[in-house]
Amino acid sequence: MKLSQRIQRVKPSPTLAIDSKAKQMKAEGIDVVGFGAGEPDFDTPEHIKQAAIDALHAGKTKYTPVGGINELKDAIIQKLKRDNQLDYSRDEILVSCGGKHSLYNIAQALLEAGDEVLIPSPYWVSYPDQVLLNDAKPVVIETTEADGFKVTPERLKKAITPQTRAFVLNSPSNPTGSAYTREELEKIAEVLVDRQVICISDEIYEKIVYDGFKFTSIASLNPEIKKLTVTVNGASKVYSMTGWRMGYAAGPLDVIKAMTKLQGQVTTNINSMTQWAAVAALNGSQDFLKTWVGEFQKRRDTIVKRFNAMPGIKCYNPQGAFYVFPNISHYLNRKLSGGRIIETDSDFCDYLLEKHLVACVAGSGFGAPGYMRLSYATSMANIEKGLDRIENALKDFQ
Repeated sequence: MKLSQRIQRVKPSPTLAIDSKAKQMKAEGIDVVGFGAGEPDFDTPEHIKQAAIDALHAGKTKYTPVGGINELKDAIIQKLKRDNQLDYSRDEILVSCGGKHSLYNIAQALLEAGDEVLIPSPYWVSYPDQVLLNDAKPVVIETTEADGFKVTPERLKKAITPQTRAFVLNSPSNPTGSAYTREELEKIAEVLVDRQVICISDEIYEKIVYDGFKFTSIASLNPEIKKLTVTVNGASKVYSMTGWRMGYAAGPLDVIKAMTKLQGQVTTNINSMTQWAAVAALNGSQDFLKTWVGEFQKRRDTIVKRFNAMPGIKCYNPQGAFYVFPNISHYLNRKLSGGRIIETDSDFCDYLLEKHLVACVAGSGFGAPGYMRLSYATSMANIEKGLDRIENALKDFQ
C-alpha cells in the first residue's frame, strides 16, 4: 500500500526505540540499566491519584469540553499567574494529550508549505519531525558546549529569513539540561519581536532546576513578546504523570481557537479523570517538589562528576531537567580490542547496550553527533551500576 510522502519524511523516535529495546531485554530477564526514557522514577503523588479515583466514583467519566474543563483551565490560569506572572483567559488555554500533542497542535495551526522553523540543536527529537509533518522546513541552529548549548542572539538573527515563521525555545532543555537566564531571554525576545517571529516556548521542565537557578517564562518579559509566544507545559515531568497524558498551551486567542478547532476534529477532550487529577496537581501542595528536585540534583552531581573523571569524556553540568549529555567523540572512529570499529555515536550506544547492558540514546538523534544522552530519572543505585559498566566499556578501546 502506498504511504504518504509526509509520513515517509518522519523518523521513529530514537528515545522511544531505545527504551522499548531495553524494556524488552529486561522482560527477557537481562539486567539492563536504562538511561533512555525521560520519565521520573517517583510515583505520582497520592493526592493526585486520589482526585482521579474520586472523579471516577463521582461518575465524571463523560465527554468534557474539547479544550478542558473550566476547573482545570482556571487552575492553569492561576498557575501561570502565580509562577510565571502571566495573565490569560480561559479562551487562551487549551488542554491536550501531553506536551507533545500541544506542540503538534501548534504546528498544525501555524505552519504550511514554505514556512521555516528555527530549532537550536541539540534539540528534542520530535521538534523537527513535527515541522516536517506539517509540510514546513526545520532549520537547525547549531549551538556549542562553550555557549552552554544555548543559541546566541547573533546566531538567531543570522538564521532568520523571510520564510521564518517560528522559533522553538526549550528551557530547561531536553537533551542537555541547559537553561536560559532572564538576561539571555531578553536578548532573544528582542530579536523575535524585531523580526516578528513566533516563539514556541516548551517549558515542561521549568520547576526542575538546580543551584538556585531562577526560571523565567519568555512570554512574561513584555507585552510584545507575549503576543508572539505560545507557551507549552504539562503535568508529565513535574508531577510524574507521564502516563496520564496532560499538557497545555497558552497563547494568543486566535491561535488557541484554531488549535481547539483542530483538536475537536482529532481527539476531542483528554481523559476526563486525568483532568480532575491535574486540577489537584496544580492547586495542591507543591512541597514534594523540593524533595524530588533535591534528589535529582544529587544524582546530577554524581553522574557529572563520574563522567568528567573518565578518560576522554567531557560532560556539561546542566542547570535543569534530568539529563546529561556527555561528549564521547574521543571514542569514535576507534577500534575495540576485538577488532570492531566504533564509527558513530549510534555504534557506541549500540555497543554499550549489547555488550555492557547500558541503554543510552545517541546524540545524533538530537542533532548533535558525538554525544549521548542519559536520563538520571532513576535510582542512585542504577546510576552507579550503569556508570561502572560504562567505565568498564571504555577499557575495551585500543
